[in-house]
Parts: sequence; C-alpha cells; structure tokens
Amino acid sequence: MNFNDAVKKYYSEQTDEALYEAANELCKELKLSEKLHMLYGRQFFLRNGYDLITMGQKYNCRPCLSGGVKRLGIPAVAFSDGPRGVVMGNSTCFPVSMARGAAFDEELEYEIGSAIADEVAAQGGNYFAGICINLLRNPRWGRAQETYGEDPFLLGKMGAALTRAVQDKGVIACPKHFAVNSIENIRFDVNVLADEKTMHEVYLPHFKACIDAGAMSVMGAYNLFRNEHCCESKYLLKDVLREQWGFTGFTISDFLMGVRNAPRALKAGLDIEMPQLMHYITLPLDLKTGKVSIEDIDNSVKSILRGLIKITPKLKYTSRSVVACKKHTALSKRAAIEGTVLLKNDGVLPYSEGKIAVIGRYANKINVGDHGSSSVSAPYTVTPYEGLCNVYGEENVVLCEGTDFSDKKHEIKKCGAVVVCVGSDYKQEGENLANFSKSDDVTEKALGGDRYSLRIPENEVELIHRACAEFDRVIVNIIGGSAYIIEEWKEEASAILHSFYSGMEGGNALAELLSGRENPSGHLPFTMAKDEDDYPDFLFPSAKTRNITYGYYHGYTLLDKEGKKAAFPFGFGLSYTDFKYSYIKVKDEGDKVKISLRIKNAGNVDGKTVVQVYAGAEGDHPVKLLKGFKKVFVKAGETVSETVTVDKNDLKFYEPETKKWYLEDSYTFYIGQNSEETECKILQLK
Repeated sequence: MNFNDAVKKYYSEQTDEALYEAANELCKELKLSEKLHMLYGRQFFLRNGYDLITMGQKYNCRPCLSGGVKRLGIPAVAFSDGPRGVVMGNSTCFPVSMARGAAFDEELEYEIGSAIADEVAAQGGNYFAGICINLLRNPRWGRAQETYGEDPFLLGKMGAALTRAVQDKGVIACPKHFAVNSIENIRFDVNVLADEKTMHEVYLPHFKACIDAGAMSVMGAYNLFRNEHCCESKYLLKDVLREQWGFTGFTISDFLMGVRNAPRALKAGLDIEMPQLMHYITLPLDLKTGKVSIEDIDNSVKSILRGLIKITPKLKYTSRSVVACKKHTALSKRAAIEGTVLLKNDGVLPYSEGKIAVIGRYANKINVGDHGSSSVSAPYTVTPYEGLCNVYGEENVVLCEGTDFSDKKHEIKKCGAVVVCVGSDYKQEGENLANFSKSDDVTEKALGGDRYSLRIPENEVELIHRACAEFDRVIVNIIGGSAYIIEEWKEEASAILHSFYSGMEGGNALAELLSGRENPSGHLPFTMAKDEDDYPDFLFPSAKTRNITYGYYHGYTLLDKEGKKAAFPFGFGLSYTDFKYSYIKVKDEGDKVKISLRIKNAGNVDGKTVVQVYAGAEGDHPVKLLKGFKKVFVKAGETVSETVTVDKNDLKFYEPETKKWYLEDSYTFYIGQNSEETECKILQLK
C-alpha cells in the first residue's frame, strides 16, 4: 500500500474506522528509518534537506518541512505560521486575531481562513499553525494580539471557523498553544497550576471546539502545566486530547524549546519535534535501551498519517497570483472595518469633509503588529496618514509625526478635527525574542514581550492632554493588541477608537470609518478595566517564583463576582446609529434554547449590531457567560426579527469528582449589546 491507496481506502467510506485502518496499513509499509524521519522537522535546511540556509533569511520564508516518504508517496508536512496571514513570502496581512475577534463574525473569519489557505497552498504549504486561541487572562500578555479575546466561547467559535475554513481547502489546521499559555517573558519556565473545573470550563473549551470542528493537528506550548512541560504532558496530549475528546490527528512541539526529553515527550503523545531534529535524535538509542518502544513510534507515525490522509487530498496548489491579490486585500480592509471599536463619540464623528490633522508617532508609521513568528511581510501597508489622504485628499490632511506638534500648531488649528494615533508596536508588546528587561521600554532598543504597564506611554498621554487642551475636536485612535487603562484622559477626548493592529489596509479602513463611509460595528473582545488591579495576577522575570495559579474568574466574570464596573465592558462598541431590542423571548426547544427578539435601527444610518446572549445559574458559577452572538445588519429606520440559538451542551458545567458535565435546573439569560447592559430572562429547563 502507498499513500494514494491509503487515501482511496479512507475516502471510500470516510469514517474514523476507515481512517485508522488506512493509516495502520500504510504504517506497516514503512521502514524504521522512514518512521523516525516522520517525527522531526528540518526548518534550517533548504528544500533538498541538506544545504544550509543563507544567514539573514526571514523566519518561515518557505514551508518548514517535516517527514515525508517519497518511496510511498507520503507528502511532507509543510508548515506555515500565522495567524494574521501567511508568514511565507509577501502575503496578505490581515488584521490581528484580536481585531477579528472584535468583529464578532464567524462568517467573516471563515472567509479569511479560506483566503489564508489559498495563500498557504500557493506557496507550497499544506499546514497552517495560525489558529491561536490562548485565552487572554491578563492584557499584560505580550502576544495577546494573536488571540481572539478573553472569553472561551468567543475563542471557540472564531477558532472553529478558521479551522473549518482552512481544512475545507485541504490545509491542515493547527490550534495552539496547548495549553494555558498566556505569559511571554518567562514562557519557557513558568509553571501554571489550575484545578480541573477551571481547566475544563475556562482554559480548554475553545481547544475542544476546534477539535470538534475537525482540527487534525495541535501545537503544544512552551510553559509547564502542573510541573510538566506541556509538550511532555500525558494529561494534556493523551488523557484530555485523545481519550476525552477523541482527537484523531497529530501533535507538534512549539519550536526549539518545546521538547526537553525525547522519551517523555514521545510517550506522552508528542508526535513531531519542530522545527528540526534536536532531542528526538536520541530515539534510535532510546528504542534500543527500552526507553521507548516501537509501539510508541508507530502511534506517532499513524497519527501523522491520519492527518495527511484525511486533509491533504483536498489540497489544490493554486497559482502564486492569488497571494495578496485584490480580493484578499479587500477582505483585509473589510476585516479592519468590522473589527474597529468605537469607544466614545461626543458627536464629532463621522467627520465627512474638511481639513483634518493626524498626529502621533503612529500617524504615518507601518505598525501591523509583532515582528516575531506571526510577522507577515505584506507587499504594501496603508498608514493612517495615507488612508486619510485617500479619503479626504492630500491637500486636506496635515501630518505631524512624533509627540511634539509645536511646529505645526498653526496648521493644525485650521483643521476641523485632529486624529491622535497612540498605543503600542512590536517594541512594546509581542513575542519575547530577547527581552530580559524589568520594566517597560519605549525606546528603539525595546524588544517586545509582556507589558509591565497597561497604560499608554507617558509621552503619548501628554500628547493627548496637550492636543485636547489646544484643539476642539480630538479623536484618539488606539493601536495595540489588547486592553489599555485610559482613565486619566478618556473624558478629555471627543472620540476614541480602538483599531488594534489593523493589517495592510488599516489606514484606508480608519479613514472610511472616520468619514462615515463606513459605520463602526466592532465590539470589545475583552474587558477594559478602570484599574490594573482589576485583572488577575501576573508573573514577570523578577518574580521569586515561577509558579502561578490560574483561577476560575477573570475578565468580566471577575468584575461580576467582585461587583465592579468596567471602564468599557466586554462586548462594548458604539455605532453612528442606535439599536433598540424588544420582544425578547427565550424558549426551551429540546437540546437547544432559542432567543428571539426584534431589533430596531432607531437612527438615520444603516449599521450593524452584535446581539450577545449570556447565561448564568445559581451555584458556584460566574454570574453570566457568553453563550451566543450574532452580527446583524439593519437599515436605518427599519426593524428586523432575529433568533440566536444556544446549544444546551454549551450551558453545562463540569463536575471534577465524576468527570461529567451537567445542566442546572434553571438559567438566567442576559441579552444585550455588551456584558453589562442586558435584559434578563429566566428559563426553567425541561
């Protein structure tokens, strides 16, 4: 049997039984050397597998290969990183995942996933490791931008949409980093502790949602969980992933530092060491000495074969002309528009015509996010200044870069509105490549990592204060990966937007929103608190311990528990129109709960609202948890009827003693446009 025979065998029935049988039979055809070859990557080599890459080439500039057996036609796993697009080549740079989480739109995320898969395939890949769904526990996390937010349900829905889209195109989808990975500067040695209830209800549901959506690979994390490295954790990789969830695919390590001990990792269920052979080089000797068995090796080989057999036959290697094509760049722009959140508007927006100024260090700077493993080299990027020029006309736009506008104060005074661009860039937050500092560094020497402070840098806060004192209409545009504390200046600004890292078309998207050509419809995928202490504790390199306990509450669930109000609650987002919800009904329909309502656009502008459904129950549970959402377009002055369906399985709670999920007798449903402003309905379950 060769690979094509195995594919035919599986696709004749398309059942798990047929998949296992095809992989088992193909594994029998492999020599031991070929089996071992399947278990490691060769990132630092050219395509022929032998010549060293020239120094200075960009990470993942071509697929990172692992495995593959030409004799039997078994393709290599051809890895491409993400998640804001394809890291290879000059691909479409979409807004970061956090911005797409703010869009609250599964269908849009599916479209983005389809485009990404096409660009992966066009550049020789068959594997996308860009389904980043680690939960945002504390906004200090440097890689917050790579995930979709703080809520497990939102993470699961968005991650599942991306998973389905990618795999429908024949590219293997890889959710990461499994699990509890949300601290960056000490990511290699932080040891996370969490009880079973917390794990199954808070930190694992979104991964399970991606597995249920068909994901055929999972990447382990760098950190330790319960004193074991995640890539060597039998609890995570076997007990939960395979035995409890029925995962049929294969696992890979995070790069270079994911594996520490080959026998431990292999026996725990870690199939491929990436990106090159390091610790797994000992496997031949480990086999001879009995530290691993041929069964351990075969189990991993079969897992890899199952992923390849099930997904890659659907892959069509498209022309490179699809990479950053007009269709995809237009999609990037739409995602930026849909994800931008309007936090405040005193009537200055929309500002449709007239002179406008844009100031700040990000006014005309390319700033699309982290420069680590998620970095995408787009063929072009539209800055805020360039976008404003495209909409208002270059002659009507005054540019002042930096934090001192003294030299252009006279010109800015003639403008009807001033846009102040502040926030962060890759030097202030991102993947920790070599950051050993003990405080935030906003100089050119900074190297990313976690954020010590959740506030806008002091010189930029001073810029906001000065601008608001000198000019009448000041619009603050926050650029960054997650939440900021903005209490010291939010009352002074006329309007505030959070545009995140908005991708290659971000400048155009911003200008169209400011001008009113587009109506803001993004909603916060996290809680913006009033004080840094309103978030859970966090560890930095200076800490005396590397142990941290992740509790049951965080984000809006923690504020609810403590009876606190957010500065801007989870799910918050304004529009240029007003939406009124009425006739809200909650009905038990067997295995589903259906929430019906009427939505009126009470303004004179077409727009979109995000209907949010939360549920809570008596007992040791959060007051409410997001259990459904739907983005709805309503024309000005019109009323539409909509239904949001909640699966009862999503209402269940976990009982650690019995290891079973259960429903409470009754639930309170909260329906609204954010987590704090809701209408309550109580439902007794049948």
